[in-house]
Amino acid sequence: MAIVMSTPSIDGLAGVVDVVREWQVDGVPVQLHPGDLGWHWRFGAEATAAALRFWSRDRRVLAVGLVDSPRLLRLAVAPEAEHDDELASQMVADVSRPERGVLPEGNVSIEARFGASFRQLLTSAGWEADEPWTPLQRDLAGPVEDCGLRVEVIGPERANVRAEVQRAAFDRSTFTEERWHAMASGPAYGDARCLVAHDGHDTPVAVATVWSAGRGRPGLLEPVGVHRDHRGRGYGTAITVAAVATLRELGSSSAFVCTASSNARAVATYVSAGFRQLPDVEDLRRTA
Repeated sequence: MAIVMSTPSIDGLAGVVDVVREWQVDGVPVQLHPGDLGWHWRFGAEATAAALRFWSRDRRVLAVGLVDSPRLLRLAVAPEAEHDDELASQMVADVSRPERGVLPEGNVSIEARFGASFRQLLTSAGWEADEPWTPLQRDLAGPVEDCGLRVEVIGPERANVRAEVQRAAFDRSTFTEERWHAMASGPAYGDARCLVAHDGHDTPVAVATVWSAGRGRPGLLEPVGVHRDHRGRGYGTAITVAAVATLRELGSSSAFVCTASSNARAVATYVSAGFRQLPDVEDLRRTA
């Protein structure tokens, strides 16, 4: 059977999340996680469906792509399809032709950290290494230390607090209470928790959202941030430890996060929270 690329309907989104959830396994490079789809859901179900592409053979989904920005595609590939040359060839053809509706002409990037055949074909077609990223992972077999702060699990009635700290942690954030509600309405959020850490004066100082992929599977931290007025006091490490503890409670086998290698402060924060730094990975880019 031929490889077919499709865009899901809104009704089909939950099925795509389930497929990506099943592909999360320890011991393989970090790739697109159901939490990434859940975080994108803050823009609504219609926008999330429009941003997704999936490749299938005989109705079996083998790869899922999220157009995370107009010029960035993030991918997950089924573990059994890593060396599927037919799949890789069709995916390369689809991402290389603007009329296929995946990526436009000009400078574009692809996050493809798994799928050896696909990466090799892109490289052969002239795609080059892009910005390096640092993946970090913490095993959750053992207990997690106390973070030292009061940590609140955010529900609908406190979404405004979560949104306010998010905007104070990221200068260009457009996150709002309304977007929190949109995100929480998606199927991926059933396995997620939003956390807000408070200092000794009970002031909200840091936030994190954690996404489980199910018991015995790796969980994701996305995003993690500290209020700009409260940095340099260890709150980044504290909220990260709290996030790790929450993922362990949800049954995750490990916790992972990926940050730009140039962000040395973020890398150091995760290491201080017990994460193991893994070898850098690189996106691939095509220049005009």
